[in-house]
Amino acid sequence: MPRIELGTSVIPTYPRHPMMLAQQALTANAASGGRLCLGIGLSHKVVIEDMMGMSFDKPVRHMREYLSILMPLIEKQNVSFSGETYTTHAGLGIHGASKCGVVVAALGPQMLKLAAGMTDGTLTWCTGPETLRTLTVPTITEAAKQLGRPAPRVVAALPVCVTSNVADAKERASKIFAVYGQLPSYRAMLDHEGAAGPPTSQSQVRSRRCTTGLPRSSQSASPTSPRWSSARRQTRRPRLAQ
Repeated sequence: MPRIELGTSVIPTYPRHPMMLAQQALTANAASGGRLCLGIGLSHKVVIEDMMGMSFDKPVRHMREYLSILMPLIEKQNVSFSGETYTTHAGLGIHGASKCGVVVAALGPQMLKLAAGMTDGTLTWCTGPETLRTLTVPTITEAAKQLGRPAPRVVAALPVCVTSNVADAKERASKIFAVYGQLPSYRAMLDHEGAAGPPTSQSQVRSRRCTTGLPRSSQSASPTSPRWSSARRQTRRPRLAQ
């Protein structure tokens, strides 16, 4: 389907060398006819350190160095970079490959500014309409403006359930998404929104008109069962919803 974008949401960076990820992304973009948007993120300390045994020290520095290697390769340029955690002097040659879009899962101001300066934009999760309106969109948009870069893309991921049993769906959502309220980065977004947990945050999206700077969402969900899937609100030029 040439008009349907293919996106990743999101690929953790710590377990994957940026050169390897660039090679995979360019290959996937070539195979999909140039439809890939590569979404990457830090993951969480509990995953990287406790589960994988890797250091989660200075995550912003990690992402800056990661992008310093990834982005030139995605743009089909050679890279020569020596940092504190990564060093790469190489290039890639992939037949039929073209540059793909890259967005970073950025929630706080530092990561949003980094995403504005080095990528096409950001991808959020557990981030409600008030937080998008007052933090996410203005922070990344102003950062891009100050750097003389194009208006950034903002992709807001929302869980969607198609069901005739609302009470059961809310109960299922409370169980499925409970873990997100325990992770520090998501907890900060929920607190900013004034939400007890992800289901509360999403109910706020339904309950009031959303003037986040994003257009109306296009939603995707199963029409036959109450399964949760990911919907996207996205634009390359954030603006007030009509």
